[in-house]
Parts: sequence; C-alpha cells; structure tokens
Amino acid sequence: MIFIFFLILSMLTAAIAASIFKDLINAVIAMALVSLLASILFYLLQAPDVAMAEAAIGAALTTAIFIIAIRRTKRYEE
Repeated sequence: MIFIFFLILSMLTAAIAASIFKDLINAVIAMALVSLLASILFYLLQAPDVAMAEAAIGAALTTAIFIIAIRRTKRYEE
C-alpha cells in the first residue's frame, strides 16, 4: 500500500515537472516516466496486459515519436 502511494506521488511529481520544464526533451522524458510508473502501477493492480501495452506504447513508442518530432523542430520553448 505504501509502495502504491509512493508510485502515485512520483507520477504526480513527474507530471508537474513535465508541465514546468522549458526544455522539451526534459518534458518528454518526464512524460515517459509518468507512463512507465503507470505501467508499474497497472502491474501491481493485477492488470499485466494493460501494463505491457502502457509500457510499449506509452513509454516507448510515444516517447520516440515525440523525440523525433522535437529533433526536427526547436528544442527549447520560448
């Protein structure tokens, strides 16, 4: 129970950090951390299929697409 509370608190911290960062790469990494922590939380809540989908699509694929898009545009928000 304490570990789940720690995961939720870490997710909230990473989500707030993602919205505050001016460097977009750092924001994407924080967003990937939120997704990775969500997949761990899904696994602990006995939903391994949802956890695998979240880790594969949310943490890996979406992060890769965002990083490719940022590399083709400006890295820092003005």
